[in-house]
Amino acid sequence: MQALLIGAAWTHNPASLLAQEVTKSQTSEKKQSITGEANPALAPIDQLMTAFLQKHDIPGAALAVTRRSRLVYARGFGFADTDSGRVVQPNSLFRIASISKPVTATAVMQLCSRMKIAMDRRVFDILPAKEWLPMKHDERLREITIRQLIQHTAGWDRDKSFDPISRPREVAKTLHKPLPVGASDVVRYTLTLSLDFNPGLRHAYSNVGYLLLGRLIEHLSGQPYESYVKQKVLAPAGISQMQLGRSWKEDLAQEEVRYYDSKHRERPAVNGPQLDAKVPIVYGGENFEAFEAHGGWIASAIDLVRFASAFDNPATSKLLNAETIATMFARPKDAAGFEENGSQKAIYYGCGWRIRPVGKEGRANIWHTGTIAGTSTLLVRRHDGLNWAVLFNTESNSSGENPASLIDPLIHDAVDAVKKWPEGRK
Repeated sequence: MQALLIGAAWTHNPASLLAQEVTKSQTSEKKQSITGEANPALAPIDQLMTAFLQKHDIPGAALAVTRRSRLVYARGFGFADTDSGRVVQPNSLFRIASISKPVTATAVMQLCSRMKIAMDRRVFDILPAKEWLPMKHDERLREITIRQLIQHTAGWDRDKSFDPISRPREVAKTLHKPLPVGASDVVRYTLTLSLDFNPGLRHAYSNVGYLLLGRLIEHLSGQPYESYVKQKVLAPAGISQMQLGRSWKEDLAQEEVRYYDSKHRERPAVNGPQLDAKVPIVYGGENFEAFEAHGGWIASAIDLVRFASAFDNPATSKLLNAETIATMFARPKDAAGFEENGSQKAIYYGCGWRIRPVGKEGRANIWHTGTIAGTSTLLVRRHDGLNWAVLFNTESNSSGENPASLIDPLIHDAVDAVKKWPEGRK
């Protein structure tokens, strides 16, 4: 899963890029389906989304916006299923890929806060080392802390070695078990390998680190990962639809969209009834169930802005206390927050989120993206109290460009073009 370093707090020329995007699409007569409540005051957002899908030939998308913790915009665009003609609804479910990480980080920090466990506690002082670490293992694994896992400084670097989540067959072979393999299996396999660098030395985005956090959540809570997150993170935020997704088209949730791989890739199935048969990558070609804590959730755009809004008012948040929220968004003191020369990074990774400070008043733009075959997603918490989520059911346009990356600056322009916001609803 890619980690896109998109703008999310950029300095832009108001309406300029938005105007270009809309103008380029006006000569075409192709019409896009739009669902959800229309509001003329919010036309700049409608215009952006319809123009964007048309220009980039994207099947479907959903966008939701909150302002001051109230839902002020939620609409669906284009097709959830091009074969049946089913259109995207505001509450349609999409695979959200790595936007799963802020959810997992919240669950971990919630447990640590409630159980008074320090973030710098070593993970295998909590998880029984005898149960998780193989006889022969890299001794540096014992030094990994909770904070290092959350901030991607634990020692795994997929660019230097590889990403274990993409090798389910090797996982199965090493563990001497048949396919399919689950999240715990991927973790156990990874723990047989050497780290790529000493824990805490530098930042390197790691999916498997979040799978290990999922195991920590299960150990501390005594519940399955999904069950704990639904009960203690999602339900208090008013979210009921969100759930872990499934690989196969036949097993998708009732309100879930269909997925379109722009490259039309096929791979031998790694799970399900057609194991080893050549199948679309979006339906059985990836080990999606095992993505779990790092990228396995499905959600609506409305679900995601409700989650983002749960941090708007730290003093009254139902998810984390004010001190823990401050820790979540604080600049890391190590390599995750600073360059080698000691200067502050313009963009840093906090606890489950990418963060870019804005001005000198302690404000910041905060976001996460997600990308897997058939999915591109973006969740933004902007410094002025606006939060938005945009979800696409393809990962790239015909030019190989990622929709979430392309639309990021355009949404900033579109919301800035809104002159009067509705009061909205909780």
